[in-house]
Amino acid sequence: MARAPGLVERGIEQLSKLPMVRPRAVETLPVHIDRRRIYVLPTGFGLFLALMLGTMVIGGLNYNNNPALLLAFVVIAVAHNSLVQAHLALSGLRLVALHAEPVHAGQPMAVRVAFEATGQRARPGLELRAGEEEGFLDLAPGERGEVVLRLATHQRGWLDPGRLRISTVRPLGLARAWSWLLPRARLLVYPAPEAESVPLPDQGGDSTSRRTRAQGEQPHHLREYRPGDSRKQIAWKPSARSERLLVREYEASAPRELELDWESLGALAHEARIRRLTRWVIDADRLGHRYRLRLPNAVLGPGRGPEHRHACLRALALMPHG
Repeated sequence: MARAPGLVERGIEQLSKLPMVRPRAVETLPVHIDRRRIYVLPTGFGLFLALMLGTMVIGGLNYNNNPALLLAFVVIAVAHNSLVQAHLALSGLRLVALHAEPVHAGQPMAVRVAFEATGQRARPGLELRAGEEEGFLDLAPGERGEVVLRLATHQRGWLDPGRLRISTVRPLGLARAWSWLLPRARLLVYPAPEAESVPLPDQGGDSTSRRTRAQGEQPHHLREYRPGDSRKQIAWKPSARSERLLVREYEASAPRELELDWESLGALAHEARIRRLTRWVIDADRLGHRYRLRLPNAVLGPGRGPEHRHACLRALALMPHG
């Protein structure tokens, strides 16, 4: 569960809306994070420490207490150094990849975001945030690592991951350094299938299976022996009775070849047709059938297998919204 945003978090979100905040446009990968796009603000703990140090300095000056002033200035120097270290933890990072496997609308999408640490500096405690989702990452010098964000999907088509925030509060938690990322990436979301399983369409005649005369599982009929026939197919008892050498011919079930036609679903609404065809594509692929998908602007197949399934679901996902 995502934690509730604090005062500093809400301030960061408000600052992100300013027109001068970088980046101002979508960026092509890889994205290099340099010092000009890194922002630093004190955390809640940092604000408390600043208030305490201010009180110590005022008290030390008022009472001419040199040890208190010395302690306050030493702590101020350490705090300032922590701000610099937080800034350096982000400077030089590179966003090198962003990808995800397609999912059906309504399912969470696991988005894998890869970063690379350039230079000789370790970068512990990195936090990547997209909306309410966040992930964590530690990078050694020169290392490449991935963060997985599970983004919600609500509708079919292209999913834009939107603006990402990479940040850190290391080393002391006194300040948060962050940078905004706006990568050019489109993630595909398949349509949600119809909730209930619907029988696949029949193609007329014996649509359950097409029979081929070949060596299969069930005996079809007897015929005279032909050169090249296997001796295992010879029916010895019927041959002895008929005084002719007979062999068994078998029938085998060939996979169904289905026609998944958009126009055949005219009684359904636009999105209902897409959900029905999505269900049929999933079921036909699961059963190993060959199938053809007919859409108003494309015909895919016949075919089967993961590539054909993806092509059909992609075409359904990118159908115009009715």
